[in-house]
Amino acid sequence: MTKSTASLKTVVGDKVYSVWLDMLRVLVPSGRTHRLAVVVAGMLQYATVLAANHKDVDEEESVAWNLVVATETPDPEEAEEFLMHLVQKLFRDAQVSPDRISSKGISYSIAEDAIQEFVGWENMPWE
Repeated sequence: MTKSTASLKTVVGDKVYSVWLDMLRVLVPSGRTHRLAVVVAGMLQYATVLAANHKDVDEEESVAWNLVVATETPDPEEAEEFLMHLVQKLFRDAQVSPDRISSKGISYSIAEDAIQEFVGWENMPWE
């Protein structure tokens, strides 16, 4: 499986993945990026829990392996190397774009923000 065809579906299954696609199709067009990023980060967290016990977790470059390895880095840029292709595939399969342009003309990405949320999932800045 190549990075462009790798899918979170291999870890979470058809039913869950299908629900996620429906959610993104409905929520992304009018959703706020800071809220959507947390939803997608939650999807990645769920997939990571399942990946830890997946049969392919020890197979380098597998979806399960990428998810587990991404949890071991506190650096969002490094985590992107393991997760971006999976998040982009999720958005492609949902037929929605993760790319946005702010009212000031600045490009940004729900996918990038989701990975940052994923990396900081356990952070509680108020403590």
